[in-house]
Amino acid sequence: MKKKLVVGLFVLFLLVMTVMAVKSVGNPAKSGGIGAGGAVGVIEINGAISGGSVDSWMGATGANSMRIMNIIQQVDKRDDIKVVVVRIDSPGGTSVASQEIAIELDKLRKNGKKVITSMGDVCASGGYWIACSSDYIVANEGTLTGSIGVIMQISNLEGLYEKIGIREEVIKSGALKDIGSPTRELTDEERKLLQDIVGDSYDQFIEQVMKGREGKITRDELLKIADGRIISGRQALDLGLVDSLGNYYDALDIAAEKGGLGKDYKVEVLNGSSFWNSLFQGVSSNIFNGSSSSVQLKY
Repeated sequence: MKKKLVVGLFVLFLLVMTVMAVKSVGNPAKSGGIGAGGAVGVIEINGAISGGSVDSWMGATGANSMRIMNIIQQVDKRDDIKVVVVRIDSPGGTSVASQEIAIELDKLRKNGKKVITSMGDVCASGGYWIACSSDYIVANEGTLTGSIGVIMQISNLEGLYEKIGIREEVIKSGALKDIGSPTRELTDEERKLLQDIVGDSYDQFIEQVMKGREGKITRDELLKIADGRIISGRQALDLGLVDSLGNYYDALDIAAEKGGLGKDYKVEVLNGSSFWNSLFQGVSSNIFNGSSSSVQLKY
């Protein structure tokens, strides 16, 4: 009897979670605030930034680039949203996902809508890449930001495989086809090739920051701190990486001012965090945001 009760409760729990997941995916927008003079749209970027399909149950967690790009495109079509605040609380993620979101923000700005970034606890690496595609950046004094750089990590499990008796046979069309294989060490040729890719991606990061912070930091000044280090929001202000210090509501007021909305404005959060997102975000950030490829660039 007790066993049936436990199974029943577990099934009920799964059913409730499934319903909440479907609601989270299907209804990302919520609104609040006052006023009728125009709206400040808020787009939240929380957790690890990754690509992939939004149709999977894990697509509703973390900062999925496909989902966020879709929201940005919807904002572009709405005349009632005059300006956008991008609230970023992210340590970064995959390079392409960060780039894709930034490209859509650049398109939004090109079409005449101002974009203001509000930094939360962390806005580093890929999060800062995205922030550089905004017109104005607001950080809290204690925000951790920066981490300008690129990383690629490859696990070598050769010793473990030997201990447990696993031996992989590889048939390949070229010497570099299985680059990054966890069953052996990298060759010198492979290591140089991957280092060149990391170097090229790093150059792209520097270009993104220089474009976004034009006139606020020189290239030489940037290169001195673009070694992967994290810095505080207050340090970032002194260095020219952000424009002012303040919280989320300060960013909203700045956005309303730049959008010509005055004090009587509406705020619409377009993709607020759901219970489902909060429950699984930590898990997805550490486990499920990987790639089927063993070689992956990350900001």
